[in-house]
Amino acid sequence: MPDSFLTEPPTVLDRRTGPYGEVVLRRHGDLLQIIANGTFLMDTSDGRSERLLIDAALAELPTARAEPSLLIGGLGVGFSLAHAAADPRWGRITVVEREPAIVDWHLRGQLRPLSAAAVADERTEILEADLVRHLRETSVTYDALCLDIDNGPDWTVTEDNESLYSPVGLGTCHARLNPGGVLAVWSAQPSANFEGTLRNAGFRAVRTEEIPVVRGVPDVVHLAVRGA
Repeated sequence: MPDSFLTEPPTVLDRRTGPYGEVVLRRHGDLLQIIANGTFLMDTSDGRSERLLIDAALAELPTARAEPSLLIGGLGVGFSLAHAAADPRWGRITVVEREPAIVDWHLRGQLRPLSAAAVADERTEILEADLVRHLRETSVTYDALCLDIDNGPDWTVTEDNESLYSPVGLGTCHARLNPGGVLAVWSAQPSANFEGTLRNAGFRAVRTEEIPVVRGVPDVVHLAVRGA
């Protein structure tokens, strides 16, 4: 890592006020970073945990299930979408992102190089919508829900997203999954309480996969399966 990364301040590339507050895209050295309401959300430094989110969900699905449908909650820097679209085993891929700025950065802005091929994939659909509301109002069901919202169930940037990880929110996720479908939830830290909430919401085979990071607690992916 160049010394300039540690000494030079980040450069703001775009700053917008959206329906949920301020969203900032900035460059720090070679990295692009997304900041929401002053809280760091993600950057382009790694992407291992975002890829694991997709791979772990697919691995939990029955191998006989052809072209499973996938909903990705949160577009972010596009790692999860790009990884899913690169795998021909997935069928329909729906991405729900509530921040218009983030969608625009992928379609026309600085994040486009990271996701252009995935966005152009005929299986991909990007919905500019609130995930909690979408899950509650849609009648569509999926084989996998891969959620990367805020920093996880114990660290939400906006209060609106807390309901997603509540018993009611997880019950809605359960209802939106096909029998045998998989819920995968990314988190910036492990949460034993969340595992219990998943079980109480009717999920089975609940487990947590850890992704070591350079400093601090590992990122994790919480996995749960809807019964057949």
